[in-house]
Order: sequence, then C-alpha cells, then structure tokens
Amino acid sequence: MRAPLYSANPNELFEPEIIANPQRLYARLRSETPMARVADTGVHLVAAWDLIETALARESDFSANLTGVLMRTPAGDPSIFSLPERIGDDPGNVIATADEPAHALHRAIVQPRFSGSFVSMLEEPVRRWARDAIRDWLRGGAEDFVPVAELVPARVVGSLLGLPEGDVSRFRTWAMIGGDILAGHLDASRLVLLAAEAMKMGEYLGEHLDRATEDLRLDADAPLMHALARSVADGQIGRGAAIGIATVMFTAGGESTAALIGSTVRRLAEDRETTRVLRERPDLIPNFVEEVARLEPPFNFHYRLVRRDCELGGFELHPGDRLMLLWASANRDPAHFDEPDALRLDRKHNKDHLTFGRGGHFCIGAPIARMEARIVCAELLDATKSVAPRSGHAPVYANSIMSRRLEHLHLDVEAEAH
Repeated sequence: MRAPLYSANPNELFEPEIIANPQRLYARLRSETPMARVADTGVHLVAAWDLIETALARESDFSANLTGVLMRTPAGDPSIFSLPERIGDDPGNVIATADEPAHALHRAIVQPRFSGSFVSMLEEPVRRWARDAIRDWLRGGAEDFVPVAELVPARVVGSLLGLPEGDVSRFRTWAMIGGDILAGHLDASRLVLLAAEAMKMGEYLGEHLDRATEDLRLDADAPLMHALARSVADGQIGRGAAIGIATVMFTAGGESTAALIGSTVRRLAEDRETTRVLRERPDLIPNFVEEVARLEPPFNFHYRLVRRDCELGGFELHPGDRLMLLWASANRDPAHFDEPDALRLDRKHNKDHLTFGRGGHFCIGAPIARMEARIVCAELLDATKSVAPRSGHAPVYANSIMSRRLEHLHLDVEAEAH
C-alpha cells in the first residue's frame, strides 16, 4: 500500500505562510500522516521521530545521494529537478551526500580539521571577528543583523580552507548558492544565475587547490585545502571530488551556521525573559543555542533516495522514490520531547535532537557551528543593554522549503558603553 497524500493541496509545502512558519504543517503531519506522499513526485514526507530514526538506520535501503530535489514548476505543480550523479570523472555526491565507502574516505580526509583542538584554536579569532562585526554594525546604525550573521561564518569557512581573508565578500555570496538550488522555487533566469556563480566558485576553489598542490603543507595545522590537495596527489580522490568537498564547506559551514546565528539572535530579541536570564547567567548560553538549534534547525529536512523495493511505516517504497526527512518536525515530536515547543534552558539531554543529523552522517562541523552561535550571542549581549525586534519590520525568511534562514532581521538595540 502506498502512503497517503500529505495534503489536498499538493503545493501547500511551497505556500508563503508555510515557508514563514512550517510548524503548523509539521504538527498536522505528525498527528495525521507522519509518512505521506507529495503528489506523484515519488517524494515522501517523513515527520515523526521514530520513522526518521528508523530510516537513518537503514542505509542499505536509503541512500544519502542527492540526485534530485523537489521543485515547484513554472506551471505551479510539484516536480523533481534532477541533479547530476557524476561531474566528469568524479562523483557528484561527496561527504554529506556520499554513501559508503566514499563517505568514510571523505570524512577521514577532513576530520582532523574539525577536531576538538582545532575548534579550540578557532575560538579566539571567531570571538575577534564576531566582536568586530557587531561593533561595526552598531556604529553603522544597528539595522539589519543578517549581514553580521553571514559574515562570521564566511570568515570561518575561509580560515578553515585557507582562503584569502580579503575574499570574504565572495564567500558570503557563494555560501547561499546551495540553499538556493534546494529551495524549491527556481525560475529559469535564477537557475542560470546560480549556475554561473557555482561555476565561478568551482574555478576559484580549483585555483586555490592547485596553489596548495604546488606548495603543499603536510603539518597537522595546515588548512583544509592542503589536506584535499594531498589526497588528490596520493590518488585517494579526484580533483573534482576535492573541489566538491570544498564546495560543501561553504553550504555546511556558511549558510547553515548563518541560519543558526540568525535564529539565536531573533530569539534573543523576542524572548526578553530568556535574554534577561542569559545576561545574568552567560554560562547558560550553550544551553540556549542548543534549544534554538532544536526548535529552528537551519535545514528543515534532508533527502534520502530509495535504493530498492522496501517499506517504511507500513507503506511501500520503490527505487527512485525519495524521503524528505523532516528534522524540524522530529525535533518537536511530543512522543520524544516534553514540552516540545518550549525553549527550556534546563532541558536534560539537550543535544538529543536531529538538527545535525545522526549516525555516520552526523554533521562534522557541528562543534564549530555551536561555537560560532555561542560566541555571537555572548558578544551581542556584552555589546548591548537591550535588544528587541524593530516595530514594523517583521523577520523575513528565505523563500525556501529547505533552509530556515533569515534574509532580514531588523532590531532595535541600546548599545553598552565600553
């Protein structure tokens, strides 16, 4: 038996009110149809914690490969936009969207640059970048906070890869490309623009990969681009795969962290009582960041591709079908969380959520993302006496079914005298 349709309106997922607040839809799905089809696209929304956990444990049935994304066509119907599985002689799917054994290989190459000691080394420069960005924002009139939320992760990504700090404005642009492609709302002109920018990014990263190859550093503290260059030289991966992994760093380390920072700052502005507690107890900021990550994941979902005939939740699936694993729904599943919609600074086991994935594909950059959001929150609280939403300027989210990223966040602040 096939799963039921998720809605009488096949485009409900794309509607502006759902983009702005998807939790209403997710709550209904959990209650009525936790496994449901999107029209005849082969896409299945998976909304309940237990079903998602089951799917993640069945890698032999469900591939992480990203071969197509759900889109709304110009005619207004949901459809699948196909993506290449290979780019030349190299796989189109690397690290996060690779299956074993390629996934383990890619992860092993980049893992040393995400170790605890490496994250600790980054903390001081991140604090400096955050402090400088916030002070510049305050001096500039403290309008839209989103450029600050995007700038800090862009600097971190550049530092991790070993790219010139002066190119940070380009990083900010490229960090959003992946999310735009997955947003579900591309017209032909926008797709052409994104493809052109993606090509520029690939050429840029390729140039720096070649430079790293020519002057290869083998020390443990060398930037990630040198680790990728060495892996290409050793024959572990191809040049295209190395560029692909570097590209993933922009989306994983750029857009998703900018989204998390934006959500934490929005909560600071809107939840005055929690902000008061955090000013008195800054040691609770990590708990706060973890709860915001649970309540507002940077990505609402990720895809899995069905490899073979099987079932999930009692419903049949066929090769080529896709699962849309709704992290943002599972993170508020009342079957798994007490007071799932509440932000609780005293929540036990507060890292027990799916925002950063689970199992072998757990987000390798999660410690850095948490650290960046924590530092930005701490620096903003230190630099201000008060933070509040600006009247008449509602927060604006990216028009994306996948990314939960603010495009505008206007605030009223009272700066602290330093």
